[in-house]
Amino acid sequence: MQPAAPPPVQAPEDKRIFGVLPNNRTTEDSIPFHSITAKQKVTIAFKDSFDWPVFPTAALFATLYQIENQNPSFGQGMQGYAKRFGTAYGDQMIGNMMTEGLVPAVFHQDPRYFRLGSGSKLHRALYAIEQIEVARMDSGRRTFNFSEWGGNSIAVAISNAYYPDTREWSDNLERLLVACGTDTFSNVLKEFWPDVKRKFKKHHDQDPLLSTGVR
Repeated sequence: MQPAAPPPVQAPEDKRIFGVLPNNRTTEDSIPFHSITAKQKVTIAFKDSFDWPVFPTAALFATLYQIENQNPSFGQGMQGYAKRFGTAYGDQMIGNMMTEGLVPAVFHQDPRYFRLGSGSKLHRALYAIEQIEVARMDSGRRTFNFSEWGGNSIAVAISNAYYPDTREWSDNLERLLVACGTDTFSNVLKEFWPDVKRKFKKHHDQDPLLSTGVR
């Protein structure tokens, strides 16, 4: 009688996509589901909120908002840019803490992205996009991703306290869609990053100049 095969083990995940973007909440869909604790959820949110790449990302958004002169009462120049940088960072930090930490912890929903990792590229891309709408409860049951939409809605509501010129319902809806759209793009990156990394490594190993360090 053959001994039973050992259960699959979660391979260590890259904590950074392209060596830069935080990747703290990705796991493999092929691994048997196990829930995580409320503390683990908040820890994931904390890491994604205060990791150093969040700050240059906020700087990029602030630059865009400065060019578009969003919230004109902020003014221009360095003072206006500093205000836009602070609010752009606040958007990311509060959104992460709500969608990945507090809302999932309170309502027992799992904030992780379960990477499919197999199948056609189209199927995987559609799967990654769908995850903005579908999430797992701590029980493993799939349901509407209210952590994403509810958490970002709370973050948008809070942002009205520091966005004096954009408090109309249309402004709030735009911020909500931008936040969820950004998270959708992030899911696609999480799904395909290991494939991209393997392609880079294969190219590196096949190139004798790169593999030996000769230029």
